[in-house]
Amino acid sequence: MADNGTGVAAVLDAVRSTVPRLRENGLEAESDRWLPEENIELLDKAGVFRMATPRRFGGLELSLEDQSTVLAEIARGCPASSWVAMVWVSSAWMVSLYPEPLQQEVFSGPSARISGGFSPTGTLTPTEGGYVLNGRWGFNSGCQGADWNMMLAFVERPDGSRDDAIALVPASEFTFADDWHASALAATGSATATAEDVFVPAHLVVIPAEAEGVDPADLPLPPAGRGYGLYSFLFSQAVATFVGIARGAHELFLERLPGRGISNTPWTEQSEHPLTQIQVASAASRIAAAEALAGTMYRLLQERADAGEEPTLRERAAVRGHSAFAAQLAKEAVEILYNASGASVIRRDVPLQRFHRDIQGLALHGWILLSANMEVYGRVLLGLDPETPLL
Repeated sequence: MADNGTGVAAVLDAVRSTVPRLRENGLEAESDRWLPEENIELLDKAGVFRMATPRRFGGLELSLEDQSTVLAEIARGCPASSWVAMVWVSSAWMVSLYPEPLQQEVFSGPSARISGGFSPTGTLTPTEGGYVLNGRWGFNSGCQGADWNMMLAFVERPDGSRDDAIALVPASEFTFADDWHASALAATGSATATAEDVFVPAHLVVIPAEAEGVDPADLPLPPAGRGYGLYSFLFSQAVATFVGIARGAHELFLERLPGRGISNTPWTEQSEHPLTQIQVASAASRIAAAEALAGTMYRLLQERADAGEEPTLRERAAVRGHSAFAAQLAKEAVEILYNASGASVIRRDVPLQRFHRDIQGLALHGWILLSANMEVYGRVLLGLDPETPLL
């Protein structure tokens, strides 16, 4: 069942105390196109990077909902820090589903920082004792501070056949291009990673096709109550950063409001204008709705995990649809607040403009794109084939 005890409480309290500092570091992070080391150290000290690590390796093994609560709190201070933390933590949860020898190596340190490239743009060629990895993966968020890179690739067999595979490789084995120049989430350092003739031991490669027909009792199991289903976990956890960005934007807007008038009008206090009151309430309501929708998803997935059951097709489709819609609500809330902030909001030293750009860019991510996710959900609701394996 969900862990709502001292584990998450301690992490949440520690993260909450860092929020002001994360905000202060925002402009530096964006200018450097990577997180300040202080941000990473603060989150590491708070226990963020141990959240998904199994307890038997010294981790906290927090529930999906508890992890997401912490990630949302980080996003109140720094959207990019939250997104990088989400990548590292969600990847650690994925590793908890893999065979024991792989887990023992990756979790030799419980604060696992694992980035990943989830487009199959690499190849694994069998060789004695393992495989040789070659390929390039873009949008590799968090790679600059990761210990490991988890890359999707194809195993190419001598007979010409190939299988999907996942390779866990030390980040030091890659070269990272200085090519992350973005108008949103600039501080995530989502550079292109390249592997050239990198040897990967066999125990660090997972080939899903090899598990087909194997007795389920012989397959590795996630920690009890933590088997959420791969795609349901990934889609729903991404919502946390959106919710946190919206919360942070709401706070930043209110902080700037006292004493602000409305230019070229008789209004000397913007807060007294009915339109501003409507805007603040409309944004707050969207944030509350996004939080409620996310909470419904987390409770459903936790109930299934506690029962050792896989969510139904309709439930998995709903998670995709509701994740995207919750993200859309959060984005709309930030848009309302940004548009109500006056011309001075475009200054780079005003954090609200960065929160606005970051959530706009994040909403274009393939995992969370509203149109694509609504289509999948709608097809299932209408009794049609979802026509995607990402469920």
